[in-house]
Amino acid sequence: QVQLEESGGGLVQPGGSLRLSCVASGSIFSINAMAWYRQAPGKQRELVATITGDGNTNYADPVKGRFTISRDNFGNTVYLQMNSLKPEDTAVYYCNADMVTVVPGTSVLRPWDYWGQGTQVTVSS
Repeated sequence: QVQLEESGGGLVQPGGSLRLSCVASGSIFSINAMAWYRQAPGKQRELVATITGDGNTNYADPVKGRFTISRDNFGNTVYLQMNSLKPEDTAVYYCNADMVTVVPGTSVLRPWDYWGQGTQVTVSS
């Protein structure tokens, strides 16, 4: 089983910081791009930031200059450092990974797009 497990969400005051983590585990052959998305109540899920296997990053305009996406040296953990948080950043944050995995019991490789279960971030005074 391949899993993405997020952590680090919580309640923070406006102007505060949080660091989200997402660890990929299981029968993984390779991980290409990883990303963070978020979904606020009543809104569609939106892209927050992406990072490629080469470390190239891209950010949505609302978070540029405040959020930083990074990966660990092994490449299976992605982080989202969120600074200067605003109430409008309140959402469930989801980790996404474009991976090639090994089909259990076989040597077959399968490219797939995986999602974590999400972690709640609430920015409120």
